[in-house]
Amino acid sequence: MTEAELKKFPQHVFGHAFTTLKCESPTYLPWLEKRLKGSGVLILTRRIGDLWELHPSFDIVVNCSGLGSRQLAGDSKIFPVRGQVLRVQAPWVKHFIRDGSGLTYIYPGISNVILGGTRQKGDWNLSPDAEISRDIFSRCCALEPSLHGACDIREKVGLRPFRPGLRLQTELLAQDGRRLPVVHHYGHGSGGISVHWGTALEAASLVGECVRALRTPTSKSKL
Repeated sequence: MTEAELKKFPQHVFGHAFTTLKCESPTYLPWLEKRLKGSGVLILTRRIGDLWELHPSFDIVVNCSGLGSRQLAGDSKIFPVRGQVLRVQAPWVKHFIRDGSGLTYIYPGISNVILGGTRQKGDWNLSPDAEISRDIFSRCCALEPSLHGACDIREKVGLRPFRPGLRLQTELLAQDGRRLPVVHHYGHGSGGISVHWGTALEAASLVGECVRALRTPTSKSKL
């Protein structure tokens, strides 16, 4: 950023300005669902406690259960990183602002402005914390003082499914002579929207390998 641009942020000694894209999940996810249904995908909603419940109804399972993989996949490495944000009406805010740590950010969208945030590891609490909300608002107003005029402030809480490394691999479950190929695809943490298209392509490639394996007759050794 130029010296003139930095005058807006006197508490910072340098900065970067660039043009990027923002994915609006409330619009994007329904669009993805519509695209799937248009391709003939049948979407079922049911609760399961074990991946084996899907056998033999399904030949291959793609496990995208996020934090649910602690139970479904027995993965103790995955844990929540709690995020609390504010959604406010401030239509005059047109630019993204994010501090160096990435903990304080202002992201304008189509219908509101997101103010954040928190990264609370291991915290499963889905109830908003009023003190945290006040702190978020104060930090964001320090970056953009005009936010003092924001209205319709709403608190939102979510749990990011984090693990030391994204799990993207195939596992062959075996039980009593039965087999169930599972493609694990979870643990994206806070980067899910950023990398999801690439990891989805890789997961699809793994599913393709499972399909080919199922179609290939098992070779029998001859004595």
